Amino acid sequence: MSTNTTVRLARRPEGEPSDDIWEIVDEPVPEAGPGRFVVRVQCVSIDPAMRGWLDDVPSYLPPVRIGDVMRALTVGEVVESQHSRFPVGTIVQGTFGVQDYAVSDGREVTIVDPALGTASIYLGVLGSTGLTAYYGLLQHGRPRAGDTVVVSAAAGGVGSIVGQLARISGCRVVGIAGGPEKCRYLVDTLGFDAAVDYRQAGLRRNLAESCPSGIDVYFDNVGGQILDSALSLLAMHARVVVCGAIAQYNATERQPGPSNYLSLLVRRASMSGFLYFDHAVDFPVARRRLAAWVSDGSIIAPETIATGTVKDFPATLRRLFSGDNLGKLVLDIADRSSA
Repeated sequence: MSTNTTVRLARRPEGEPSDDIWEIVDEPVPEAGPGRFVVRVQCVSIDPAMRGWLDDVPSYLPPVRIGDVMRALTVGEVVESQHSRFPVGTIVQGTFGVQDYAVSDGREVTIVDPALGTASIYLGVLGSTGLTAYYGLLQHGRPRAGDTVVVSAAAGGVGSIVGQLARISGCRVVGIAGGPEKCRYLVDTLGFDAAVDYRQAGLRRNLAESCPSGIDVYFDNVGGQILDSALSLLAMHARVVVCGAIAQYNATERQPGPSNYLSLLVRRASMSGFLYFDHAVDFPVARRRLAAWVSDGSIIAPETIATGTVKDFPATLRRLFSGDNLGKLVLDIADRSSA
């Protein structure tokens, strides 16, 4: 416990984040101090939102500043403490960043219940990923039994949970994913009613065939042409939930808006964005419900775990944009950080 390896932003990216935008810095491990504790990071959440945090543009959170440790949700173990609520050995979740060790005063930190599963589950279905799916679909999508719910990036962390929550709600569920293997996984393993491969020609035609009565709820993680195709197929009084736009995050030029937006008028539909942390007061209730569904098998929480050190963060982040992960992508640094 003598060195803290950190990943810091050296310059802002143009397009996909490359290795040279990062600086790997070795520093002394922070000390606890009165009312504070030190966390040894075990798992780092890899999220599409990270790409947006790297741009110096207004957003729901300030951009990561040049020279700062890269922002990231993490799970770790308290290894030194002068805080009564967080004794040594406590497993916690918080925004500790891409580094081996972090110091905290306990604000916006969640104590992890190991009985619910591995540490990574608090970055996935019981963390921001699951909470995003839960509030985005149930409170903003407002699914009703018999609705057709379509979700893009359906084999990703959020999309895979959204689809299963829609199935639990009694809906017909159609996922959009890249490649036949992911599409088979959605139907055969997660219980989706149909899956559309966006890499195949005729996306709109294939989506229309899977949604003969139109789309009642469209949960958008992608933006771009996929969003435009879904807008053209909305049912009356449809709800479009804007969660993300990963297809556009690495664009170097300003992207045009959807050309089919007038479908919202014609179909008397609504389109809204949301952020999961707006519902923070209700997190305990949502986590209990999600944990119960995982426990009884109603929800499967797919994960892709990349093992390594914090130095592997840049390459792991790029996996989001190549689409080779299934479910939640996590960088597991537990073995190296304890060395």
